[in-house]
Amino acid sequence: MMTGSDSMAEPGFDEERLTGALTRETVKKNVAAIHISGKLTLLQRKLSNVLLLNAYDTLTSARSHTIDARTLAMMVGYNSNDIDSLRASLRALAETVAEWDMLDEQGHQEWGVSSLLSFAKLKNGVCEYAYSPELAKKLHDPKIFALINVKIQRNFSSGHGLALYENCYRFVRTGSTGWWGLDIFRKLMGVDGSAYYESFKHLNAKIIKPAVAEVNKSSDIIIEPQTRKKGRAVSEIRFLIRENPQMAMFQIDDSDGLRQQPVYKALRGQGISDRLARQWITEHGADYVQQKLDYVAGQGAVKSPLGYLRAAIDGDYSLSPDGPVAPPVSAEEEARIREAQARREADAAAEAAAFDARAAARRDRARHLDIVETLVSRRNPTQRDADKRLFLSGLDSDLDREHFRQHGWRSALNAGAIIAFWQELEPEAFDS
Repeated sequence: MMTGSDSMAEPGFDEERLTGALTRETVKKNVAAIHISGKLTLLQRKLSNVLLLNAYDTLTSARSHTIDARTLAMMVGYNSNDIDSLRASLRALAETVAEWDMLDEQGHQEWGVSSLLSFAKLKNGVCEYAYSPELAKKLHDPKIFALINVKIQRNFSSGHGLALYENCYRFVRTGSTGWWGLDIFRKLMGVDGSAYYESFKHLNAKIIKPAVAEVNKSSDIIIEPQTRKKGRAVSEIRFLIRENPQMAMFQIDDSDGLRQQPVYKALRGQGISDRLARQWITEHGADYVQQKLDYVAGQGAVKSPLGYLRAAIDGDYSLSPDGPVAPPVSAEEEARIREAQARREADAAAEAAAFDARAAARRDRARHLDIVETLVSRRNPTQRDADKRLFLSGLDSDLDREHFRQHGWRSALNAGAIIAFWQELEPEAFDS
């Protein structure tokens, strides 16, 4: 539910003011953290993500983190002069309890609880804040995380929509969230404890349907809810997830800008693949990667410089006496690093080939949809109406039909069916 502070949004957003970690589009958000903050408002949830993005590189090494208050307000969407609302949101984050229940590396169950922020303060136009050490470890854990896109989150206008997006996005590769009991789902949406939402009818009408519609309209994924009953009552819910081709087709790729950075060119000069170089810079930041390049250069001759560079990036090796220092590397360890590097490079090559294939498919699909648009323009109004009714009658999914009603023949979600439909009507138009 929106609160009064959410009405203080400021639409302007000047990306040129952003520096360092804030220039990245995505923040790694640990699975344990995604299950917190259910009762936060939309802007408070966005604030939580931006603070984490700003702090991520030094999350476990710095005792506190700072960000210019006006930049923070700009990124989240607050009116930059509305300090009272910013204070209220920081207070809410400090009062929010983060709870995790997960397996550690040895397979032992670990339960923990912490306030989301251990402290926050505003002074001289700067926001300083910190996480508890144990929560910082969970938030920084690279093994289990979702990538929360801070550009996409600005598209959301409801806290429930953004909460559902966060909880679904981490399952995009598996295609389904798995079954959640309704009590867990209510907690994720921040409506646990409400007698009104004990009724699935109310929960579905006021929370699930609007949130699903916003995720499908505003984000890079398409989700579809499914329910399971115990007796006559709905007891569980899950969401099927797929990439949103509408977003993917028109999303701006800023890879060319990234390739102009000196650190990218330095990585390429070391023999790092284009895709891996962009991945490292995106995930860790240009300054961090450059530090690791400098560290490896200062170690003299090593048998596997590329493997050593990866180890330095993953392990945060540092020349600074205050930072982690790399342990001596044995011959066996270097062999293990080289073997792991070869596997990762093979995986990266396969991923790059798959990415190129998807990009080619998107271009081909866009070209075919252009042909469809031309064919439609040649039909009279009666024919156009008949074409739409005929096409809709062949769609099985309510989601597909609704997407077609919204986007018509440019519905990328139905692109394959649209192209097949028109190829059957006028096959000669697609011969070229």
